[in-house]
Amino acid sequence: MDAEKYKTLLVEKTNGVLKVSFNRPEMRNALDMDMRAELKQLLAAVSEDPQIRVLILTGSGKAFCAGGDIRTMEIPFPDLAGRKRLKDLHVWLKNLINLEIPVIAAVNGVAAGAGCSLAMACDVIFAAEDPRFIHSFIKVGLVPDSASLYFLPRLVGLPRAKELMFSGRTIDASEALRIGLVNRVVPTGQLMQAAEELARELARGASKAIALTKRFLNLSMSSDLESVLELEALGQDICFGTEDFAEGMGAFLEKRKPVFK
Repeated sequence: MDAEKYKTLLVEKTNGVLKVSFNRPEMRNALDMDMRAELKQLLAAVSEDPQIRVLILTGSGKAFCAGGDIRTMEIPFPDLAGRKRLKDLHVWLKNLINLEIPVIAAVNGVAAGAGCSLAMACDVIFAAEDPRFIHSFIKVGLVPDSASLYFLPRLVGLPRAKELMFSGRTIDASEALRIGLVNRVVPTGQLMQAAEELARELARGASKAIALTKRFLNLSMSSDLESVLELEALGQDICFGTEDFAEGMGAFLEKRKPVFK
């Protein structure tokens, strides 16, 4: 992956972990059209690169992502232009959600609007002590987008999601942890260390089993019991035939740590 070709993203790959930083710090990493295009390009490349086993998303400077760049929005939008804008975003957003590797959001500073949506689209959310989470769409007369309407009620429950989206109020990291919006809050200076430690641990894991577990968990949110049981049966049948299962069994019997491939 050629890190030099991205202007709005900082890209660093180490030992199977790809760290991507939104890099418009002067605009609090707001999503302009260039960043959207580069995210689309990068996520397509990640999905095709078997050497990338974990992805970390974070922000440069003092913000994670302040959401969509208001300066790229027309007033008024031409008919159906708003829908096209969102459908273009959905291409790379679904690519992010459906990546068959774990995705960790390391939230530093504000995560507002679509920035908060991006964090929720990740598999695990770590936050420093200072971030603010804002479902701010309503404050500019818009409905929540970027999959917020899907993820927020599933993370915090429908009544709380309604209150946060109707009011657009700001919540801090401690409240985000209490209501289940984030997985962990760590001291501000230790955010990347914590995210990278988890990433390295996952990168050493059984990648096929992790990929299937992620896919099946996502499907379980809209499936009945019988469908999930069938997914478990199919997934286990696949995993029983992998080198990782053989290694895992051998390591268990030999009382050593497995070395997965």
